[in-house]
This record gives sequence, structure tokens and C-alpha cells, in this order.
Amino acid sequence: MCRTCGCSDGNMVTVGDADGDHTHILPDGTVIEHQGHSHDHGHSHDHGHSHDHGHSHDEGHSHDHGHSHEGGPSKVEILEAKVMEKNDRLAERNRGWFAGREVFALNIMSSPGSGKTTLLERTLRELDETSSVVEGDQETARDAERLRATGVPVVQVNTGTGCHLEADMVWMGLQTLRPELGSVVFIENVGNLVCPALFDLGEHKRVVLFSITEGEDKPLKYPHMFKAADLVLITKMDLLPHLDFDMEEARQAVATIAPDAQIMEVSTKSGAGMKGWYDWIRDAKRAAT
Repeated sequence: MCRTCGCSDGNMVTVGDADGDHTHILPDGTVIEHQGHSHDHGHSHDHGHSHDHGHSHDEGHSHDHGHSHEGGPSKVEILEAKVMEKNDRLAERNRGWFAGREVFALNIMSSPGSGKTTLLERTLRELDETSSVVEGDQETARDAERLRATGVPVVQVNTGTGCHLEADMVWMGLQTLRPELGSVVFIENVGNLVCPALFDLGEHKRVVLFSITEGEDKPLKYPHMFKAADLVLITKMDLLPHLDFDMEEARQAVATIAPDAQIMEVSTKSGAGMKGWYDWIRDAKRAAT
């Protein structure tokens, strides 16, 4: 489970493509495949049992002996370490899979409403690179449908109650997506400024969106997310004349938390700064692959 919020307890993950084929991964690891149709369940499945994380069973059970070891790690801390260790192993598998196909992977993260999907819509239409998308959301395929309208392959991963993507979810998405050799894969993470920062997906670079509608101190409030960033995109710059937003203060907040992160200002509405974003992708891809 995620120690921060416990979000993955008893959770079901759904991976779906444009043809309506989809796969359910139940909390006990059971995989159920459906073909040729899609279901918007709008409800949760209670299978009469719960498992921590749905995919990180240590020998299938855990024992609480009713006593504590003073000075040692707690049961929760041990479980968290095992979960993160397993995720890191699976992230290495993803990394090797990307490397073997010379696929460049970007993990796109932000709070809800910062403009990830809108950024990708314009990017997919204008970037001169073969691309595809693993789209992460708790529910619905709305964003995946928007991105498919650009003409690129998109796989939707619904995390249910989960507030972030994990390495095995991305792996399942990649097996459905099958990105072309030498292409770019954008992984749009679930909108959240906490948990996604903790989970390595095997990506090459992490991009964090920072909307000017959020306040200049956002990096200071959510330092782990911004510390993980290779690039911070300050978005919705077309709104700057209408907001009381101190750009210098915002940039200083990013620099304080993530001094090595590059910062760019963009507007997906006007197109300002987008060329720099595309150049950054091409340069990072060339360096990584």
C-alpha cells in the first residue's frame, strides 16, 4: 500500500485500449480480460477479501505476533519497504524494455487541472516524433479519448481508488500499447502532487507541471514532487495578465527545492514556449537513447 494514504488497499486496476478491449487486475492479482466492448462500471467490486496493494504479496500472507520490537521498524514500515522494493524491481524491468526498443519515456505529473492532457493534445499534434500515451486516471476514459483524437495510440489505465501509477500498471499498459521502436511514450500520471513522486515507473525523465493558477509556493508545499523533476513546466502563461502571480517568486521556489531542474514557461492556448518544450524532448531523447 501507499503509506501516505493507503490508497491501493483492495484496489482493482483496469487497462483498456481504443477497441474496447480491457483487462481487470483484481486485488489478489487475478487477471480478467474482456474483448470487443467496454464497461464504465461506475462502481467498485468487493470480492469479500482485501489485500495490501493488490500486487505486492510477500508469500501471500503476513503475521502479526501481537508484540512489538522496541527500536525496530514497525509492521507498516516493513510492508512499505517491501512494496517499494518490488516496485523498483518492476521499474527496472520497464527500463530495460524501453532500452531494448530505444523508446524514450516521459513521466508527466502535476496536481489535477494543471493542464497535462491539454499540453499533450497540442504536443502530440505538433511534435515531429512518433509517439504514444499511457493515460492514468482513477476513473473514465475521457482524457484517453481526447488524446486518441490526435491520431496517436493511447492506452487508458484506471487505478480505481489508487492515486498514482505504479511500475506494474505501466508494464500492463505497454504490453497493450506496443509502442514503435525509437518512439516517445508519454505517461500521464494521475493528478496528484504527493504519491506519484514516490513511484519509479522506469521512465527516462520526469516532467512536473506547475500552473500559475496554483500559487507561487506550490513547490515549497510539495517538495518531494518537485525534487523529483528533471523539468518544471510553468503552465497557463496566457492567464498571467489576469492573475496576481509573482513569477520570480515561483521560479525561486522551484530553484530552492530542485536546483538542478530546468524551468520553462508555456501556454498551450497561445503556443508560447511550446517550441522550447519540443526541443527539450528531442534533446533528452537523443541523450537517453
